[in-house]
Amino acid sequence: MHVEIFHASKFGNGEQVAKELQKVLVSRGAEAEVHHIRDVNPKKLPSADLYVFSSPTRIGKPLRGARRFAAKVRLPAETKYAFFATHGAPRPDKRTGRMPTSEEMAKWQRTTSVMEETFDSIGLIKMADMTFYVTGIRGPLEEGWRSKVASFADRILPP
Repeated sequence: MHVEIFHASKFGNGEQVAKELQKVLVSRGAEAEVHHIRDVNPKKLPSADLYVFSSPTRIGKPLRGARRFAAKVRLPAETKYAFFATHGAPRPDKRTGRMPTSEEMAKWQRTTSVMEETFDSIGLIKMADMTFYVTGIRGPLEEGWRSKVASFADRILPP
């Protein structure tokens, strides 16, 4: 299986996840390449059996460059893809100490749904999605993120 992975990492967290995913997939016998979206033409993506896209979250949505990239992707209908997003980890309210509810978090974590709508509109088939949390604006990634990458890989290429 050949997998092409495209990330829009701004501070390196998405790139870390993409490279770890590449390592896991290669260890399972797949071929995998990692690219930053600024380095490829979305209308001329390399041929692959599966495409993995990612974006960091800014103000509840994917990075503008990632949205523009996704809107320009030209792949045949029924092409398989997976998606992962990086989000700031939920934190307690500074005044009350209360953690946000799932509904409140969903308001600020729309990256996956926005990108899914874009890819669905061109007929791509989603195989999996996953969210990775960062503990600060620039990272680092949450503890245990590598095991989440392995779990994500299980969903797109079982061991």
